[in-house]
Amino acid sequence: MPTLLRLDASIRTEGSRSRALADLVEAEWLAGHPGGTVRRRDLVADAIPADAWHLAVTAGWTPEEQRSDEQRAAVSLSARLVDEMAEADAILVAAPLYNFGPSLHVKTWMDTAIADPRLAPGAEPLLAGKPAVLATVRGGGYAEGTPRHGWDHSTPFLRRILGDVWGLDLAVVEEELTLAEVTPAMAGLLDLANAGRAAAEQVARDHGRELASALQRA
Repeated sequence: MPTLLRLDASIRTEGSRSRALADLVEAEWLAGHPGGTVRRRDLVADAIPADAWHLAVTAGWTPEEQRSDEQRAAVSLSARLVDEMAEADAILVAAPLYNFGPSLHVKTWMDTAIADPRLAPGAEPLLAGKPAVLATVRGGGYAEGTPRHGWDHSTPFLRRILGDVWGLDLAVVEEELTLAEVTPAMAGLLDLANAGRAAAEQVARDHGRELASALQRA
């Protein structure tokens, strides 16, 4: 049966909008693949050590017999992360915008995976063409014409790595103004936020169905 690899990077387990959008994608994927397997990696609950990337990288410069136990563990972790992607039939990444950039947790995951030689520049494409969905959310408004247009430095980065560097066949669902219902200063934006939520949820469902049908066509 097909396997979906799902990765979550929100620090919230309850009330997370990125997790909620990913739930919709997952549900549609499972509807298209009854009995399919969802392999989960919660990048917050099971955080990748911040030093894993540099330990794995420096291990590549170090003769095997001279590597430290920490370097060996990091190399093994890097390989395991890549194995998870290689073995999955589709990938779902849920990652919110934090402090105008990518989540520390998803960035550490990416850096550590890239340390594996199979994802190194010039390596034979390992993930090219594999279907994937990125579900990302932003607490405020970053659309063209808003004061913070251009301040989202996460979504372009995630698109670059997932789509351009790794070659995944990437679809993206985005939601903004997710903090409107809990931020008094944003009360006037609540109707706009609710409309955006409904639209994003529909896009998530559509992407979930497309993710499932991509495997059926393969």
